[in-house]
Amino acid sequence: MSQRTESAMRRTIHILLSLAIVVAGVVGAVAPLDRANARSRIKDIVSFEGVRDNLLVGYGLVVGLQGTGDNLGNAVFTKESVVGMLARLGVNTRGANLQTKNVAAVMVTGILPPFARQGSRVDVTVSALGNAKSLLGGTLLVTPLIGADGEVYAVSQGQIAVGGFEAAGQAETLSKGVPTNGRIASGAIVEREVPFELKSLKRVRLALRNPDFTTARRVAGAVNKKLGPGSARAVDPGTVAVDLTAGGGRDLVATIGEIEQLEVTPDLPARVVIDEQTGIIVMGDKVRISTVAIAQGNLTIRVTETPQVSQPNAFAENGETTVVPRSAVEVEDDSDRRLAVVESGVSLQDLVNGLNALGIGPRDMISILQAIKAAGALHAEIQVM
Repeated sequence: MSQRTESAMRRTIHILLSLAIVVAGVVGAVAPLDRANARSRIKDIVSFEGVRDNLLVGYGLVVGLQGTGDNLGNAVFTKESVVGMLARLGVNTRGANLQTKNVAAVMVTGILPPFARQGSRVDVTVSALGNAKSLLGGTLLVTPLIGADGEVYAVSQGQIAVGGFEAAGQAETLSKGVPTNGRIASGAIVEREVPFELKSLKRVRLALRNPDFTTARRVAGAVNKKLGPGSARAVDPGTVAVDLTAGGGRDLVATIGEIEQLEVTPDLPARVVIDEQTGIIVMGDKVRISTVAIAQGNLTIRVTETPQVSQPNAFAENGETTVVPRSAVEVEDDSDRRLAVVESGVSLQDLVNGLNALGIGPRDMISILQAIKAAGALHAEIQVM
């Protein structure tokens, strides 16, 4: 081997070793990133005590409809509301025979966000209450929105945006969406604030959206690591109590903001959620099963009738036209399907692959999962929606 060839081989080996080191470094850098993706911020898995929405509801009238409103002869509440509204405006229509179809009675709903101040605006949804056909082009008149305590917290009014429509002819009707439901963006003005003083809090409780002992302990551990030992403790599977004074006189909002950004890994129970109406199956990655043998098969008998008409020849002296029955019977017993064995402790992917190997659909898979659970081999909770 010449000296030039040997030198080239050495350079090639050196390049390959360098590439191997780079690839190993990339793989080592990607693996922690993938594991970090399983972590969630505390703000995404808990709710802070006192920081909550409030539901609002109101009754009002929509005017300006193009003949698609309530029939006042059937919707008595709409007629009385129109009469009362006109009376407050100085127009007396009591006892008159109102025939307008340009007005509709509606229910107005909205959500008052936490710390909403007077003068701020919120979105509202408008839904027909009577027999109106569409709210397209309508305008909601001044409607007070009340909370659960009966107090007025916002007032709504404005042009309704409707996403659906309906068009009808003599032989066909075409509809899209729900034309009797609409929305007014920023359609309500907040008139009353919900009293809540955040700065006066000394302690706050974190409510886990999915209660779990392990997750609560991990949340408390993350807060203690940030604010100091003893700052937080798990009261129960759904509650973590945090002492906000542990920050040493720090800004309260800043302390809560730091708690929100802490990351933990939620621990989810092994659960199989089944919706029998739609055939949807959702399984968590903690689902495990013991060794079990599965077989699935159906007996299907299909009878097809294709009768044929028999006629005599064109020059035949005698004969008549008759119907000759033709029947075909097919039997499917899924005899080609075999017993499948699913080993113990398999992962979710192995379980899905094993069930798919049987060539079954979601409906049959639901029955198989329930049968595995009844046999005691499925180590997970089955929740039927």
